[in-house]
Amino acid sequence: MSLYGIGVGGTGAKCLEAVTNLAAVGLFADLVPSTEEGINLLFVDADESNGSLERAKNSLKLYQETYALFADDRNRTPLIQTGVSSLDLWSPFQDAGAEKQLTSFFSYNSLKQNNPTLGHLFDVLYTQEERDANLDVGFRGRPAIGSAVMSQVDFDRLEEEPWRTLIERIQRDAGSGGSTPSIVLYGSIFGGTGAAGLPTMGRLIANKLEKANLRDKVRMAGVFLLPYFSFTPSGGTGDEVYARADQFMLNTEAALRYYLTEAQQMFDTVYLLGSQALSRVDFSIGKQSQRNKPHFLEVYAGLAARHFIENKPAKGSVVLVSRQTKNMISWRDLPEQSRVKDDLGTAARFAYVWLSYIVPELTTAKSKGVNLAGTPWYNKYYKLQRGWGGGSSSASGELPNLDESGQQQAIDGISEWCRDYLRWIGDLHDCEGETVQLFDAPAIRDLSPGRDDLSILIKEAQPNQARQSQDTIANLRVKLDTPDNLGKGTIGLARTLYQFCHPF
Repeated sequence: MSLYGIGVGGTGAKCLEAVTNLAAVGLFADLVPSTEEGINLLFVDADESNGSLERAKNSLKLYQETYALFADDRNRTPLIQTGVSSLDLWSPFQDAGAEKQLTSFFSYNSLKQNNPTLGHLFDVLYTQEERDANLDVGFRGRPAIGSAVMSQVDFDRLEEEPWRTLIERIQRDAGSGGSTPSIVLYGSIFGGTGAAGLPTMGRLIANKLEKANLRDKVRMAGVFLLPYFSFTPSGGTGDEVYARADQFMLNTEAALRYYLTEAQQMFDTVYLLGSQALSRVDFSIGKQSQRNKPHFLEVYAGLAARHFIENKPAKGSVVLVSRQTKNMISWRDLPEQSRVKDDLGTAARFAYVWLSYIVPELTTAKSKGVNLAGTPWYNKYYKLQRGWGGGSSSASGELPNLDESGQQQAIDGISEWCRDYLRWIGDLHDCEGETVQLFDAPAIRDLSPGRDDLSILIKEAQPNQARQSQDTIANLRVKLDTPDNLGKGTIGLARTLYQFCHPF
């Protein structure tokens, strides 16, 4: 069944970044169609230049470009197998003109003049600073501001893009027979955009589906992020409008009370994710400087979509996250730990070997000629150039030249995705107050040539010393010299390498 992920606010965008990376390593390959629209992602944010949003969109773009490279290869490994479609970004201000303020959005001056009672109520509900605050950086951690703006998104606006495409695809999937599309909304409920947008977006979509007689054919889940980070404001005055970490718990309580009393029927299942240890992030009012590092809770958020599709929790279920040891996360704390560890780990090992060994070898081969003694696998994937010697494959005439533009584009594209993936899993470990025992982050980030031991990349509870002694790049290099490779050229090399990077 198709998956529709909607990320509301900066936290929602980071959750969609996690969904993209989980899709890349094959964790949705057995659950969604193997088409370009198997997974559909939509970003919702008033702060269109938010740094976390920008990074998530870039990760999605890199993934789509890499997916296109593999599209014509029928010998698919789990790597880059699932199609992820971008429905782009929607902002509640996209038609509001240049001035993004409550006073402009609600025509405050006209309201005061034509309906003094409502004007005075507006004055009671919002301070002067809140009325005049520039909202191009988002809702400044104030759910009351966000709720006011989001509440003006009426039913008919779902006819606009990207909502029209979203609804059309859901209608198509729901009406195809035997398919039950899944919609998962992501966001924090302790800030401004997520707390205001999750109930509004959920209700709009539910109402639209009800009108089309499709609500019973679609399943909806809400993944709510409880407080998991904090910050200390810098500069400004006490009257300035910005998110305040000391109000996060109050915002959370109010949001949960609302969902309990007013929105229980909106979602079939709710996932609650939070952490007692609040990771410290740099203070930012918004825009590009608001670029918080990925957090391990976002892995749980991505896996919540997998759980929702696969397990189909009973309607009205509330799913909580737990772990065995306070302030520590290891593989045993993740759902489906064996599957998740294998898929994330295989991709990490592939990306590491590709960047630290394969790319340097190919660069040398292109510029100086290949040394077949050190690169015995080369002539299984590329045509040998005249003068390089060492014989050639019987099918050498059918193999591509390394210096062909298509081969170089494939090398560069796969490399860009590998760097982004290693960046993501490395940053998951930088959670203040938490010990994350998934990967060896310093080793993941050190791509300097010379390391041969691959076993250290993945954290093991009980390492097998004998097995680890065989887990080397040197052994991988020998395995690549196989007559059973999964294709020609760069794509064939990448797929063959990936199958040999599965952890022992």
